[in-house]
Amino acid sequence: MRAIRLLCACAALLMAGSAPAEAQNRVPTPTPAIPYKSVMITPPKPMTDESFEAMREQLGEAAQRKDRAAMAGLVIAQGFFWQRENRNAADKRKSGFDNLSAALGLNNKEGAGWEILSGYAEDPTVSPSPVHNGALCAPAEPAFDGRELDGLLKTTHTDATEWGYPVSAGIEVHAAAQASAPVIEKLGLHFVRIMPEAGSNPPSYLRIATPSGKTGFVSIDSIAPIGNDRLCYVMDGGAWKIGGYIGGGEPQ
Repeated sequence: MRAIRLLCACAALLMAGSAPAEAQNRVPTPTPAIPYKSVMITPPKPMTDESFEAMREQLGEAAQRKDRAAMAGLVIAQGFFWQRENRNAADKRKSGFDNLSAALGLNNKEGAGWEILSGYAEDPTVSPSPVHNGALCAPAEPAFDGRELDGLLKTTHTDATEWGYPVSAGIEVHAAAQASAPVIEKLGLHFVRIMPEAGSNPPSYLRIATPSGKTGFVSIDSIAPIGNDRLCYVMDGGAWKIGGYIGGGEPQ
């Protein structure tokens, strides 16, 4: 799962790189951190299914080789869904693989689509799709009290895009954006506020605020955002296959 977080961050950086220079320079000024209530999460558990594990292994091998034929064999031929902005953006006239390729930009030689697929292959967690019956999507979302999170957003005057959660307990928070910097705190399994600042720090680190009101830095792949893009699997002809994608870029 850690690999997916970093790869998604890389994809975001690539998309940002295509924006006008003026827009890239408009980086929010860091706001002072204040203490906030901890909203706990329960991490998802891995799916224990031998056939699913075998399919993920094939997915990882095909993604590593950028083998389009092998990947096409792992995607349903028809009925693929691409859920984004509350609608299905998949082109029914195209194959499932063509729609997956569009969602991840696999035709873009400079893009991170194949690496993102490799990251999904490493993630053993899935949870049911909220809009597509029978589909299981990865990475699975953690369990948490939605009312408590809503209350946290209201009291801090923030929205969900400003929050994430640790992929494991005990993540070290450093005083500076480097592994050798002093550890000022360790994170529990709760939501943490993401505090962006000017791009002078290494892209492998993320500035956050802890519930105690301290600000520090964590490895960027140790924090997962709320509402990740997700790869979805379905049973097709008695075998697990890729059946859809939630998120992704502009339809082509």
